[in-house]
Amino acid sequence: MKFAAFSGVFIDYSIQEALRMTRQLGLDGLEIAAREPHLSATMSAQRVKEIRSVADGYGLELPAIAGYMGGFSTGSDKECEQAYEEFCRFLPIAGELGASMLRVGAGGPNAFLAKDYHYAKAAYWLSRCAEEAAKQQVRVILEIHNISLVETAEDSLRLAELIGQPNLGFIHDAGNMYITDTDYGRDSVLALGKHLFHVHVKDEKRVDKAGAPGTFVNRTKHGEESFLQCRMGEGGADHGPLFEALHEIGYNEWITLECNAPFPAYERLEHDFRFVKDLIASTKAN
Repeated sequence: MKFAAFSGVFIDYSIQEALRMTRQLGLDGLEIAAREPHLSATMSAQRVKEIRSVADGYGLELPAIAGYMGGFSTGSDKECEQAYEEFCRFLPIAGELGASMLRVGAGGPNAFLAKDYHYAKAAYWLSRCAEEAAKQQVRVILEIHNISLVETAEDSLRLAELIGQPNLGFIHDAGNMYITDTDYGRDSVLALGKHLFHVHVKDEKRVDKAGAPGTFVNRTKHGEESFLQCRMGEGGADHGPLFEALHEIGYNEWITLECNAPFPAYERLEHDFRFVKDLIASTKAN
């Protein structure tokens, strides 16, 4: 497995500083959040080349661009066309950066509230994204995420079947799946199978109410719930079964650390990387 930081954790820093801290942490790469000041669809070719040059200087890979475009399931035709065009503008950027994966969003609502037409509309536009990405050998990734059409492994497979493009797959995110209150261990990994392209890890915890730093409110199948963003091992998401399953299937792709807990950015990623390495060592020992 190879490990990346999520640049969104370092969004208060320049992309150059984010790369420097990623190298200092001992990680293998940086998954770049597609938002300023790190990256945008309108960024000049020169700036993109500079990012690649700095990454090369630190010996870092840039495996994925985390795009925020999408929302196809509920967007108007004009909004969907604009999102698709933005996605397409990122494809040559991905090529310049050496990023083999580009994230896009299907849209909402929560899967348990979605209708067939939400999936059908999202599938149409995502299929177009995948077809265009295939021309440039880029894989399209959708994050399993609460308040979206893909909140569970089963939701993901439903959408994948409608799209039918081999270069489109999913990001397994145990933290998000904990929020949804769905399986995020062995069964989810095996169910995704060939559609598992990437993995994010972070921890969350259900709390009585929001308001403190790091807390937020989210709608789930249980109603309005409050959560606290945590460092790994300090929340409610048990990542042990996930890593056991990844070891079982021989997963050797990327793991991105994207902790949003209310601690300094470097400190929380340092903690989570140490936790993950210990977890992997324990998994291999067993």
